[in-house]
Amino acid sequence: MSLADHIFIDMCNDILTNGTSTEGEKVRPHWPDGTPAYTIKKFGMVNRYDLSKEFPILTLRRTALKSATDEMLWIWQRKSNNIHDLNSHVWDEWADENGSIGKAYGYQMQVKHQYKEGMMDQVDRVIYDLKNNPFSRRIMTNIYVHQDLHEMNLYPCAYSMTFNVTTFTLNAILNQRSQDVLAANNWNVVQYAVLVHMLAQVCDMNVGELVHVIADAHIYDRHVDAIKELISREPFPAPKFWLNPEIKDFYQFTPDDVKLEGYQTGEQIRDIPIAI
Repeated sequence: MSLADHIFIDMCNDILTNGTSTEGEKVRPHWPDGTPAYTIKKFGMVNRYDLSKEFPILTLRRTALKSATDEMLWIWQRKSNNIHDLNSHVWDEWADENGSIGKAYGYQMQVKHQYKEGMMDQVDRVIYDLKNNPFSRRIMTNIYVHQDLHEMNLYPCAYSMTFNVTTFTLNAILNQRSQDVLAANNWNVVQYAVLVHMLAQVCDMNVGELVHVIADAHIYDRHVDAIKELISREPFPAPKFWLNPEIKDFYQFTPDDVKLEGYQTGEQIRDIPIAI
């Protein structure tokens, strides 16, 4: 069993066994038919992935590595808030007639800020500090900008990354205010694991831990049966992750620069209903 599968199974069992139901409460999310989307939720889930040992992708079902990487690069590299710059449809529900999701995600990453060293956006600041001040305790990003929330079509879920270097090993904490465990958990873990690998490579470091902190980890009412079936499956061994070693500039990475070797998975779960 891969570590990612073990963590996922334990988390889902914990939520189903010890979580709290929101049924009957006033909730914002709803299903496309207008029915309230209730959840079983657990507060303060913390999962740790040692990227030096294995790549944290589920084998219980397939996670689309290249699509997940493309969305991460859409935010962190292309710094876009327009779905026309994205090669998947995961954001279609939140885009306006022009394809914009408002002042969210990639928009916040391209805003330049004044530092002592000059004007930089958040991504460039992270890369600058990892190369020039690697042992700083101030290397972080934050896209939950209150003054712009009213112009975001969806408030950021994964909103903050904190990077920390120990003996030239890059570690990171991903903070997430809310997560749909079935639809998004491993997708986000994979995205930010790839990001840590990419930043470590371009900054000449080794990869260390990715710590994922989720304030509200939840399973939607219409996902419970699918989750129970998923975590009853027999996992496969973790695949080997490959990142193109020729790339030394973060802005040169593409989804084609990542791949998995020996990735075996269970059957995909299709037509997952998504709460909006």
